[in-house]
Amino acid sequence: MLFIPGNNPSMLQNSDVFESDSIIIDLEDAVNVMEKDSARNLVRCYLDNLKEKKAELVIRINGLDTTYYNDDLNQIICDKVDAIMLPKAHVADLKKLDEILTDLENQRKITKKIKIIPIVELAESLLEVEKIVFQNRVDGVLLGAEDFSSDLEVVRTKGGEEIFYARSRIAVSCAAAKIDAIDTPFTDTKDNIGLAKDCEKAISLGMKSKSCIHPNQIEVVNEMFSPSQKTIDWAKRILQAKIDADKKGLGAFSVDGKMVDKPVIERAQKIIKKAEKYHIL
Repeated sequence: MLFIPGNNPSMLQNSDVFESDSIIIDLEDAVNVMEKDSARNLVRCYLDNLKEKKAELVIRINGLDTTYYNDDLNQIICDKVDAIMLPKAHVADLKKLDEILTDLENQRKITKKIKIIPIVELAESLLEVEKIVFQNRVDGVLLGAEDFSSDLEVVRTKGGEEIFYARSRIAVSCAAAKIDAIDTPFTDTKDNIGLAKDCEKAISLGMKSKSCIHPNQIEVVNEMFSPSQKTIDWAKRILQAKIDADKKGLGAFSVDGKMVDKPVIERAQKIIKKAEKYHIL
C-alpha cells in the first residue's frame, strides 16, 4: 500500500505506474492545515478524471476528532473510492463513520459498500483492536508505529522491538476476523536492506501486507510478501500428495519425511491461492 500526498499533483497523475496493490491518497499528515481545501479539490479533480483503476484506491481522511473530516468525506466519496483510512481509530469513531458512509452512499446512489481501514496508532486503540476488527466495513487494520511510539514515549528504532507487542496483537486480531493486518511503513527510504529485514520481522509475526511511503520501496515489499518459489513448490507437493492419498483411500500421509495434517494442507492451499492471485505460479 503506497501513500501519496493529496496535495502532490504529479504523484497523483502518475499513481497508475506504481506496482502497488493499493494507493492511499493522504489528506491527513501529508497535508498542511493551510492546504486542506486545495488538497481536497485536487483529489476530487483526480477522481473525476480517473478512467481506469489498476489498484485499490484508499483515501486517508483527517480524524473524527478534527474539524476537517466532514469536508473530506463530502468532497471525495464516490464510486471510485474503495476504502476510507481512518487515523487514530476508536470503536465509537468507526460506528460513526459507518453511519456517515451509509448516508453518503444512499444519497449518491453508490451501489458498492466502501470499506474502512482503521489505523491503530494510540495505546488506547490497541486495547480496542479485538473489537475494531469486527466493526462493520472494516477490511484491514494498519499499525501506525510512529504515533504509537510517541504515545508510549519510547524511541522508534529500526529494529522495531518497541512495536513487537503491537504488531503481534494486531496480527492475531486480524487473523481472527479474517482481514488483513497491514504493517507500518519503514521510514528510511534509502535503506532497502533494512526494509527487507523489517518486512521479514513483520511477516514472522503474521502481518499480511505493508504500507510504503516511497515508490522505491514497492519492489522490495512485493518480493518479501509474495510466496517464494521454494514455498510454492512445497505447497504443490503437499497438495499433490493429498490427491494421491485420497485416491488410495489413505487418511494419513507424509511429505519430505513429515506427517501432513489438516493445518498443513490448509496452509498449502493458502499459499497457492496467494500465488495465483499475484500471478507468480
